[in-house]
Amino acid sequence: MEKLMIGIELCDAYTQAAVLGREEAWGLPTVICRKKTAEEWCIGEEAYRYTLVGEGVIVDKLLSLAVKEGTATISGVKYTGSGLLRNFLEKLLAMIFAEYPGAGVDQLVISLQNMEMKLMDELSAAAEALGIPRERFHIASHTECFVYYVLNQRRDIWGGQVGMFALSNEDLRYYELKIVRGPRQMTAWADHEELEEGFALSVLDTGSGAKMADKILCACADRFLQKRLFSAVFLTGKGFAKTDWAPDFMKQVCAKRRVFTEPALFARGAAMKAEDYRRERSSYPFVCLCEGKLRSTVSMEVIRRDTKVSMALASAGESWYEARSVMEVILDDQDYIELTVTPQQDPKQKRTVKIPLEGFPKRPNKTTRVRIAVGFLDEKTMVVKLVDRGFGELFPKTGLEIRQEVMV
Repeated sequence: MEKLMIGIELCDAYTQAAVLGREEAWGLPTVICRKKTAEEWCIGEEAYRYTLVGEGVIVDKLLSLAVKEGTATISGVKYTGSGLLRNFLEKLLAMIFAEYPGAGVDQLVISLQNMEMKLMDELSAAAEALGIPRERFHIASHTECFVYYVLNQRRDIWGGQVGMFALSNEDLRYYELKIVRGPRQMTAWADHEELEEGFALSVLDTGSGAKMADKILCACADRFLQKRLFSAVFLTGKGFAKTDWAPDFMKQVCAKRRVFTEPALFARGAAMKAEDYRRERSSYPFVCLCEGKLRSTVSMEVIRRDTKVSMALASAGESWYEARSVMEVILDDQDYIELTVTPQQDPKQKRTVKIPLEGFPKRPNKTTRVRIAVGFLDEKTMVVKLVDRGFGELFPKTGLEIRQEVMV
């Protein structure tokens, strides 16, 4: 059975999907419709068609509905936002598999504009309900997918500073990527800015509206690109599916620069990241620091076979949503756990965090095991759980737990 590497850009208004190695991508509105005559679902443009002829009821803004734990009542039946989002993903995957009969998911990466814990949990639950194992399902930010797409191009394209404008309905964002070569490895720094100048794409339907939009983009290009050197500039999003409506902007942005358009860039970048999950070791020789990634490494010193070593509990460049670790240690003349937080950007700014083991029973030295579990609420907030595991039958475990949030 053929296994596919799939990338999906999922937004409240519009969704793009790509399969690694396939030239064409899928693009459709993020809406779902239930037919009135039967409990059958359709999505995208088909959903609009059934609704327009009065044969179905449509629901939009599926991501927001799921996050708010909202519901929608159709023909007297109440559906949860989580269930509707799962149905949408199921129909979307069915649309993809229709082009690949008998195929399955090798790796699936969903690219999100905003990395909200609630939404990510909803998507993870939806993937599991659709039979996609956790190790084959991942979530990445738009910024990270931008990085993966660019770094899959020729080296001369990403050798310098890279800029990108993303234009979708009422949303305009600017992204920037720079590769910093360090003594041991390269670091990919990427960030984005949401611009207030966003506009509805419907204005492009009229000549005057298109001229206004062209002027808006020219002002943005002047602000971000003027007098700066770029090895490449990318244009993405539904608004750049065509560029003939913005002649002045295109003339300005193309002046002495290489410019590339790819409306489905985030979905394609997600598919490229999906391929990297297949490998035991990443084929990308860099640490990616961007939205959705940890900016610091969290470690602790332990004695292993009479040698002091540093054990990483979480590493800079890891996805904060997926960064989890568990280890057990035996206390040696101390009643606290000490962690070291080292920023990737400036290792000299590293700091130590001591977590007192308040309430833990007093025992002889080296007779207390502590289970250390680390997870994250977001890219800046780490949660550390310390559990008393005792020491065999002589010193039974109490199960006492300490939970502390640490800013990283």
